[in-house]
Amino acid sequence: MRDTVITTDKIANPKTHYGDAKASTRHFITQRTTGAINIVFLCFLLFVIVRLAGQDRSDVVALLGNWYVGLPFAALIAIATVHMRNGMRDTLEDYLAGSMYRLAMMLNTLFCLAVALLGAGSVLKIVFWG
Repeated sequence: MRDTVITTDKIANPKTHYGDAKASTRHFITQRTTGAINIVFLCFLLFVIVRLAGQDRSDVVALLGNWYVGLPFAALIAIATVHMRNGMRDTLEDYLAGSMYRLAMMLNTLFCLAVALLGAGSVLKIVFWG
């Protein structure tokens, strides 16, 4: 019989590195930190929703116009979009590779940046300029 040579994949080779270790650690810490902050902000968001139930637009603007409500709400929007970008990155890494992954990540980043800037910018406009 013929001897077959078993080749090892990159996965089987313990010396193989996948990506930048520092970037992966930063991603892991960022995802956990933003998740924990989102849990804390959940109480604040529930307060705003309950407070604004059944109110008209002028009451919404009056509540968000207070700096102690508007600024944390703008921070919540920014932190939620960072968490959203990281979560989508995990999904994109699982299903895409190469140039398609880079394109999808660029579009993901641009979408999250647009949501963060428009959302937080709108709230901050209400806070500072009414």
